Amino acid sequence: MCTAITYNTKNHYFGRNFDLEYSYKETVTITPRNYPFKFRKVKDIKQHYALIGMAYVEDDYPLYYDAINEKGLGMAGLNFPDNAVYANLKNDKDNIASFEFIPWVLSQCTNINEVKKLLENINIVNINFSDKLPASPLHWIISDNNSSITVEIVKDGLKIYDNPVGVLTNNPTFDIHMFNLNNYMNLSIESPNNNFSKQLNLTPYSRGMGALGLPGDLSSASRFVRATFTKMNSLSGNSESESISQFFHILSSVEQQRGCVHMGKDKYEITIYSSCCNMDKGIYYYTTYENSQITAIDMYKEDLDNTKLINYNLIKDQQIFFQN
Repeated sequence: MCTAITYNTKNHYFGRNFDLEYSYKETVTITPRNYPFKFRKVKDIKQHYALIGMAYVEDDYPLYYDAINEKGLGMAGLNFPDNAVYANLKNDKDNIASFEFIPWVLSQCTNINEVKKLLENINIVNINFSDKLPASPLHWIISDNNSSITVEIVKDGLKIYDNPVGVLTNNPTFDIHMFNLNNYMNLSIESPNNNFSKQLNLTPYSRGMGALGLPGDLSSASRFVRATFTKMNSLSGNSESESISQFFHILSSVEQQRGCVHMGKDKYEITIYSSCCNMDKGIYYYTTYENSQITAIDMYKEDLDNTKLINYNLIKDQQIFFQN
């Protein structure tokens, strides 16, 4: 399970919590402009926009979980079990495997309008990366500095939703997530008024009671509501430090702690990493479950005209600054 969000101050930010019970030894991976993207059913793209994001690299191919490109377009794939239904091959369509979808979009699009145009001919097909890596059931959030969309491939076909909240979690489908927000329209950042009964003298006894009823469990439906409420009411200064700090605070409102979601035997789902990308500057920030210090990687400090992937292993051990 995962949560992805966008956030705007002076710059524009995109990132996510990656929640799972195990790690694929992912790395922060930069794909330079001249790395040849190979696709199973469409022509390879040999020159393209540079990307930076979190990926599991297998056979020199970046299996991106989330990424941004140098033009400020961001994309993340989130678990969508039982709802994702990939299509059969169609001769008149761009047949793209789910693991190719992020490179396919980010390598050639600069904004949401271009993405929508590209998706007019797409067919997301059921192709495994390998026998050991079957296709994961996913849906996606795609964002530029002005807007977001959610892309789902379900039993009824491809669905593209405008995403006005800039948030995505997991099941159910995005339209149900948005409808569910109607159940929480009474939530407020302000202290509540007594609407219970004029015959009773009811008064607030604590700060924060305007948000009484905000779901606190770790289900994807509840995380969508909580992340949306937190993000839509979030305030920070415009500096880079204030912006990324606030971004990680928003993600921390829906993070998963070890022991709270049991996956059987000795496995528990946790927030393996949290990411925050400055879409304007090409900087990828991250924290891990054991390391709460923010680590940054700047794509523009690398040779983006290269032909080979650039990988940074995650710093997972806790980094503690001793002040005395």
